[in-house]
Amino acid sequence: MTDGDVTKIDAGTDRGLQPDAKPADEAVEAPLSLDEEMAEIKKLLEEDPEDFQAQCRLGEIYFAKGLLDEALANVSKAIEMAEAIRKQMDQSLAMYYANLGTIHATKGNIEDAIAQYRKALETNPRDVLALFNLGRAQFDRDEYMEAMPLFEKLVEVTPDDPLAWFQLAKVYEKLDLRHISDLHTIDSAIMAYRRVLELDPHNLEAAFALMEIYLNLRKPEEAIGVLEAAVENNPEEPLAYYNLISTYEKAKRFTEADQTRERLKQRFASRRAATESKEK
Repeated sequence: MTDGDVTKIDAGTDRGLQPDAKPADEAVEAPLSLDEEMAEIKKLLEEDPEDFQAQCRLGEIYFAKGLLDEALANVSKAIEMAEAIRKQMDQSLAMYYANLGTIHATKGNIEDAIAQYRKALETNPRDVLALFNLGRAQFDRDEYMEAMPLFEKLVEVTPDDPLAWFQLAKVYEKLDLRHISDLHTIDSAIMAYRRVLELDPHNLEAAFALMEIYLNLRKPEEAIGVLEAAVENNPEEPLAYYNLISTYEKAKRFTEADQTRERLKQRFASRRAATESKEK
């Protein structure tokens, strides 16, 4: 033992200095007793009940003192806090994996992007960016069966996102094609497109896709209903009128076709006149 050594003192033992110890004013403070430490930790937890380390230590002290019910309550609380922390960390890590995948995709490294999106979903199966981007990547590679569960999960996580429903509708529409799968998913596609229009009535892409499905199913009346709503919600969009006129004619509703054609002329004639007036 050298002159600089200090004798270690256990809690509850004699606190006197050994002969070779430093003077009393330089001695290392003795550790707190369990009761003293418990009192200090309780003060900390009154100020911050979410102090994870303090909760853990208090549970250990209770156990050491034989207070098993109190130890059980505190350790259970610490576990809840640890689970919440882990969930937050997993969400953050998944976000970074998804962001890394987006960078790879932007650089054209699709395989690397897909690998990162999968890592993100292994970490957090509900990561919105990873679900969407991996689903899109697989859709673009004609891997519709692989894309389907991703977009189904996405609409579960974000049920009010019209873009998520639109992507799912496109997948269902593809999977209904005989040369792609033997699934019959056209009704699911219709449901998904209708959900898009519930959430975003101005979405013409969904309206026109639904129109095509109904016409292919030889259901022009359903197509007309979709297009009439599209015109009502997009009165300044000529293509909505043109598609409605065409569908009226396919259904042999020529009077409505002529009336809609006249509405289109009047609307855009008045708009043209207003534009010319402003220019003058």
